[in-house]
Amino acid sequence: MKIITTHKGSDFDALASLVAAKLLYPEAKPVLPGSINANLKTFLSIHKDLFDFYSPAEIDYDDVETLIVVDTHTWERLDRRMGVLREKQNLEIIVWDHHLNGNMETDQKTIREIGATVTMLIQEIEKQRKLVTPIQATLFLMGLYEDTGNLSFPSTLPEDAYAAGFLLDRKADLNILATFLKSAYSKRQKDILFEMVQKAERTQLGGFSFSLSQLVISGRIQNLAMVVQMYREIVNVDVAFGIFQDTEQDKCMVIGRSGVDEINIGVLMRSMGGGGHPGAGSALLKGVNPDTIKEMIVELVNGNQYSSVKLSDIMSYPVVTVDPNTPVEEVAMLLREMGCTGMPVVDKEENLVGVISRRDFKKIRKSNQMQSPVKAFMSRKLVTISHEKSAVEAAKLMIKHDIGRIPVMKEDKIIGIITRSDAMLYFYDLLPD
Repeated sequence: MKIITTHKGSDFDALASLVAAKLLYPEAKPVLPGSINANLKTFLSIHKDLFDFYSPAEIDYDDVETLIVVDTHTWERLDRRMGVLREKQNLEIIVWDHHLNGNMETDQKTIREIGATVTMLIQEIEKQRKLVTPIQATLFLMGLYEDTGNLSFPSTLPEDAYAAGFLLDRKADLNILATFLKSAYSKRQKDILFEMVQKAERTQLGGFSFSLSQLVISGRIQNLAMVVQMYREIVNVDVAFGIFQDTEQDKCMVIGRSGVDEINIGVLMRSMGGGGHPGAGSALLKGVNPDTIKEMIVELVNGNQYSSVKLSDIMSYPVVTVDPNTPVEEVAMLLREMGCTGMPVVDKEENLVGVISRRDFKKIRKSNQMQSPVKAFMSRKLVTISHEKSAVEAAKLMIKHDIGRIPVMKEDKIIGIITRSDAMLYFYDLLPD
């Protein structure tokens, strides 16, 4: 038996991805977790008969041979009854997710940082020429719009916009979207927002406008994320956080919203044990003083999340270099043996004089030029970075100059090299899930 499922507290992207995956895997049973958000509950109260969902209690997990997971790939985010599958031998796992971090191990995964998970599934549906009904198109567009803020969040990519156009062409109904994507805004949320705005303080952190509000709440309150988003817009800051302390249960809900690419809320929240997207995220902390949480947030934002780790901590070293007079053919063989695409060129005094890469080899027109010294083809336009700088600053230089490696310098001498691979490993693997 094959089943498709998604995360607890399902939102529209989760539901849309579940239904889209059913189109791609028609033999699989779609299993909707018991806990879903308020907007989704309202939608399903009217549309549930149109979708053939199973509850987690209806599945015989001994018969499950294939598990298809959408909009997450973290075991703890699945319905607790799915936990028995974690230890099952020979279980085939297929993942579709736009969250980069997770702990489900499988080779069958489509994971990309994109606005919404359903976008990737829509691309595959279009590729396979699957029929999409108007109500399916409407649901898919709701999932896409919810996770991209109507295509306005910084995490939105051109693929998301293209997918939205594809769904509108399949008769997605924007009137239905306007009805069900309205966030519930009760008196409790209004009172919380009013109190947050009354206490609002604006400051500058890490070069960005910042505001943090700390409140004591009691009981379960829906849509606090919407309250924090409205708070950011009203206070008019780049980054806003809400720390909501439930003293009875000794826990704090932390919610963040960012309107700038440089402050990645999802990465920041993962460092607190939570998660999210570049523009939005949350974390639940138990037994932690809210003042301590505030200090942690301020430190992370002030340091652009990454500055506590310097390039000297993550760069590659020792650095293999070549002399300016080394023949091009010898350098090409060295690059091939090492499996890299370029290396620094240093003189006898170990001064950096150039960088040679496979891209430079395109300048070679004749075979006898392979015996020429590498200094004839190396790039002399040097882009370097101090060992005290951060991975973010290195990544910005790579993007600006379209280069894949940057020599790391200390006292005018090369001590290491930072590559795209080093930066990627740092950004996606160093911080805890």
